[in-house]
Amino acid sequence: MLEGGLVVVGQHVAAVGQLDELQQAYPDTPLVHKGKALTPPVVNAHTHLDLSTVPYFRGSYSSFIRHVIDHASERNVKAAERGLRELQALGVGGFGDIVYKPEVLTWLLEHSPLPGVLYLEVINRNPSQADSVAKKVAQQLSDWRQQNSQVGVGISPHTPYNVSAALLKKLVEIARLEGFPLQMHVAESPEETELMTQGSGALQEVPLQYGFPAYQDWPGLTPVRYLAELGVLGPHLTIVHGVQVDEEEVQMLAQSGTRLVSCPRSNAGLECGRMPWELYLKHRLEPALGTDSRSSSPDLDVRKEALLLWEQVDPRVLVRAATRNGYRVLGLEAPRITRGTPISQVQSW
Repeated sequence: MLEGGLVVVGQHVAAVGQLDELQQAYPDTPLVHKGKALTPPVVNAHTHLDLSTVPYFRGSYSSFIRHVIDHASERNVKAAERGLRELQALGVGGFGDIVYKPEVLTWLLEHSPLPGVLYLEVINRNPSQADSVAKKVAQQLSDWRQQNSQVGVGISPHTPYNVSAALLKKLVEIARLEGFPLQMHVAESPEETELMTQGSGALQEVPLQYGFPAYQDWPGLTPVRYLAELGVLGPHLTIVHGVQVDEEEVQMLAQSGTRLVSCPRSNAGLECGRMPWELYLKHRLEPALGTDSRSSSPDLDVRKEALLLWEQVDPRVLVRAATRNGYRVLGLEAPRITRGTPISQVQSW
């Protein structure tokens, strides 16, 4: 983040620094206001590109899940290609994507010009299938990693309630032993908390509507406490959303080194609530930013996530969330704006 300005000569940055110092050094240079911030390319640390053709939805979280299931046939390469083109047009420096179908992940590995991480989504609540599912996932990831793409691969257990405890433990073991990053939707909505603590609520009705088994063996714990009890938390894990948490849970996340991605516009549109930025910052856990999918956000522009909170959260924190923290969450090297940087690699807000 630049606290000041920069001098541009031709198509490259000639100098950066405090505004008064730059004006003294370059007194004849015209001053051009470029908005709220100048940064390196931003990072969209969480999206679902294969939902890019699913209609935009606003309403309750459980109704959104139904909306996604009803449009499952649209989760394909064509949709992911559309989302990837949008990210390119926005000039992002990296992206984290949850991928539902292996063929879509294979296509993105082969065609993405952008660096990032593709997380294979895993949904399976049957503990008797934990071994076979984990072995399949491990083999798929190993095969994909050998493609030497600039895009990495990882695992996305969908949510704490949509993956059996046995499978979740095995996926975490794979991630730790083989170095695959994990990204997981956690503590997104009040409905999730009600399901996991009481086994009731609107989410309990969703599987029954589609002929799936009802949720059983609910742990009687909030999502974060449940993951802590299973030993899932740690620097290998990035949780997405983290809205429905208390201060003790924020401490658990911060002390374990777990990382965080916030998606403010999606949370607002799906009636999930507002992530408690103040608590996270108090415990020195700075989030990255993502848009979530085109089905829960109007576009994939992560800068608009920050601008939504511009008057509520320290803008410097928001700029770091959209840039440095995003690169860190995805394991990418964060670029800097220095003398010689092409002006094409400087984004204005």
